[in-house]
Amino acid sequence: MKQMYGVATAMVTPFDEDGNISLDRLERLTEFLIAKGVHCLYPLGTTGEMLKMTADERKAVAETVVRTARGRVPVFVHVGAVREEETIELARHACEIGADGIGVVTPVYFSANDKEMEQYFVNVASSVPKDFPVYLYNIPQCSTNDLKPDTVQRIADRCGNVIGLKYSFPDLLRINEYLNVNQGRCSVLTGADRLFLPALAMGCEGAVSGVSCVYPEPFVALYHAVKDNDLAKAKTLHRIAVRCCEVLQNANIAYFKAGLKLRGIDAGFMRAPQLDLNEEELARLKAEMEELKQEAGGLF
Repeated sequence: MKQMYGVATAMVTPFDEDGNISLDRLERLTEFLIAKGVHCLYPLGTTGEMLKMTADERKAVAETVVRTARGRVPVFVHVGAVREEETIELARHACEIGADGIGVVTPVYFSANDKEMEQYFVNVASSVPKDFPVYLYNIPQCSTNDLKPDTVQRIADRCGNVIGLKYSFPDLLRINEYLNVNQGRCSVLTGADRLFLPALAMGCEGAVSGVSCVYPEPFVALYHAVKDNDLAKAKTLHRIAVRCCEVLQNANIAYFKAGLKLRGIDAGFMRAPQLDLNEEELARLKAEMEELKQEAGGLF
């Protein structure tokens, strides 16, 4: 089964000024990311504002990214939803359209105990073919629920297509526990962009990175520096990647979309209730991006 690796970019979802999905903008964003060398695409996650969208809208986004990618990079579609039935519907749809796998966030908002989360993920993973890859997604600071390593192990024991996990809380000790699942055969990716280098050093496969949607270059170069065992270069690139995170307000999606536009890629607007940047915020971002460009020394 295919796995996510390297820089798996968590994509924004472009909306027009009226709040409708802008599929032409999405196609251009997909082409931009592939041209910049990202290793995988991950649409419709937190960065993609997934819970603000209907199931049909999410299907249209998934279809557009898969069709535009044309197999040049793997596409793992995030399908987690508030309702289990909708999650299963989206999981089956992702498989049907030729996605390479799916990500599934824990149940959200309402508290779920370990047994409930285990059964939820087993139900979703069992709804797709046994050779269709499933990644669990733990982001407890947003979802309310925390997916513990022993729960991940029980899920993996019951479903062979659950091959890995995206963990978006900045906790290296917990990452180490996840890496021990399945006797060290669990594919773990960090969702905390600023931990990309230490996560790789610990044995993670890569990062599902929102910041790389705007600035793919330092993350891609960092991954290859690590693979080339060039630690000095990796450390320099890590500092640049962290600066990218800081400039983009540590994963503020409105800053992502504004940053992309300043780089020449129109990623559209935020969907309510979130707001786009005002003129003062935009001017400050533009100045900081210019400074960052100078600091990066021609990297982008």
